[in-house]
Amino acid sequence: MKTTQENAGKKYELLCYTRKPEEDSIYSEKLACSMHLALREDGGSFVPLNHNSGILYAKAVQRKDGTLHAKSLKNPCLFEMADGTFGVIAERIETGGSDDESVKGKLLFFTSVDLVRYQEKGLLDLGMGKTIEDAVCSYDKVNCVYLLKWKDIEGGCYSCRVSDLADEELRKAERCCLPAGETDIRDSFFSDREDCPEGGLPGNLLSVEEAVAERLKCRFLVPENIANEVPERVSASSPEDLKEIKAAAKYSDGTSVEKRVDWYTKEVDFNRPGTYRITGRVHQDHYEFPVAWHRADPCIGKWEGKYYFIATNDFDNNHSLYIREADTIPGLITAQEIKILDTSMYPHLGNLLWAPEFHIIRDRLYIFHAGTPGEFEKEQCHVMALKKNGNPMKAGDWEMPLRVVKKDGSYLYGEEGITLDMTEFEVAGRYYAVWSQRQFKPVDQGAWLYMAELNPEEPWKLISDPVLLSMPEYGWANNHTFVDEGPFALITEKKIFLTFSSAAVDSTYVVGLLSADPEADLLDPGSWIKENYPLMSSRSKEGEYGTGHNSYIMDEDGLVWNAYHGKPGVDGPRSSGLRRVHFGADGYPVLDLTEEKDLAPGLTEVSMDVVVK
Repeated sequence: MKTTQENAGKKYELLCYTRKPEEDSIYSEKLACSMHLALREDGGSFVPLNHNSGILYAKAVQRKDGTLHAKSLKNPCLFEMADGTFGVIAERIETGGSDDESVKGKLLFFTSVDLVRYQEKGLLDLGMGKTIEDAVCSYDKVNCVYLLKWKDIEGGCYSCRVSDLADEELRKAERCCLPAGETDIRDSFFSDREDCPEGGLPGNLLSVEEAVAERLKCRFLVPENIANEVPERVSASSPEDLKEIKAAAKYSDGTSVEKRVDWYTKEVDFNRPGTYRITGRVHQDHYEFPVAWHRADPCIGKWEGKYYFIATNDFDNNHSLYIREADTIPGLITAQEIKILDTSMYPHLGNLLWAPEFHIIRDRLYIFHAGTPGEFEKEQCHVMALKKNGNPMKAGDWEMPLRVVKKDGSYLYGEEGITLDMTEFEVAGRYYAVWSQRQFKPVDQGAWLYMAELNPEEPWKLISDPVLLSMPEYGWANNHTFVDEGPFALITEKKIFLTFSSAAVDSTYVVGLLSADPEADLLDPGSWIKENYPLMSSRSKEGEYGTGHNSYIMDEDGLVWNAYHGKPGVDGPRSSGLRRVHFGADGYPVLDLTEEKDLAPGLTEVSMDVVVK
């Protein structure tokens, strides 16, 4: 991130736009009909944010039977509000692009403090009762009024001025017909239509302050390694001393990460005092995608000094679970696989062994997973414990998986639907479970995320009532199917992050984010904030499609790694990948940092003086 002095006098402009849809498997209409943002400095080219993907989506509407009716938006207009924050208006439409007849004469209205996170405030009723074709809004600082202009489906063009965008003000405001020469209401807002990002359908242009621009870059542009620094001179008496000398990897967003250095010490005679100039290479583990073919929902755990890998086995249609063991995470890539569970072992687990995860609770190792006696409609969450003093690599050392039950002893979910993808995390001595639950009867509501506290002594038992955490209400979450699943916690000192995956398990699969403060009541859904956009998608890295179902593990150097699955090609098999998790300047996880941006190929070599006394 550049300093204020370096940016002094720069002009920042923000373009909001939607996009033309591409192939349904690449960038469907549900994704294209959302607000995108692009930033330019000093009249240069627009830089699309978030991989030229949407940042603001319309929420679905919940029907009386609990099902969700997906919605999209078009013609967004971004404007500054009276208090210096921001507003967005847009027309709400059906996901196929047709008019939403339920909101005739009304506009979606969002507010935002920083243009990163948005609040959907509801609908602005312009009081005309006709479908709105386009609308814009601006704030007149001289007269302290908002100017709204809109065009209806019959070609009528109108305006009104209000001091506040509250319903009461809008109802009282006088409507004026625009003169015949002012029917193209967007012209006064944006004229650089040829300079729009790829596929862009421009909305409007807004000048923003440096702080806003830098915040947007921090969140929506992938940081890049710009320098790697080591001390100029150190004292050492052995090669072991040099192993403690790490490089500070610097990034374009102002962040820094300590990284191990592989030092070349052959030129140093530790038996002879003197000063020696040595070089080294900043260490980076290389994980070519995929690291495991036909392995979905991957999870890496650490137990008694060893690392373990487990995943859903797509190769045999989810009929077995295999694990790998190694001293390091890189060692897992070539480690032998050992089967610990298959669908012939227990009658209640005769099919679809899904999404296994390692969890350590009160010094015991467990595998949380899902399974069914037979058909998909009976899939349920289970917990399998390693016997005391057991070896994770021995199938006989694992106890029989137990189906998860509620606090009253009844099953987590009955005949109405399924549960799967249960995860677990601990905060301040309390243990929580989050899982995906899908009601089929009497209607299919899609998969939603639920949360409850669990008993750490018997973690297949809940000790609180489940609460609803998230529904697939945005276009990226209900693309092809209505699904929120695959939750996994990533905990830092300041935040509890919970990533989850949404949409169908094809190239449209994406990763969303919930976050909460550690001291909050985590069983209160109001304590959690959901981002309006996905953090990880097929646009995050070329050649990897439908990336998601993440889990996280820290290596021996203190670096956090994201184990996920994706497809090597739109129609390729679900397969596992590994990528380092970076934490941006705002402390939020960056899941799309590729190897070449994590460590610039031209900056890997470092040098320093070593003083031997």
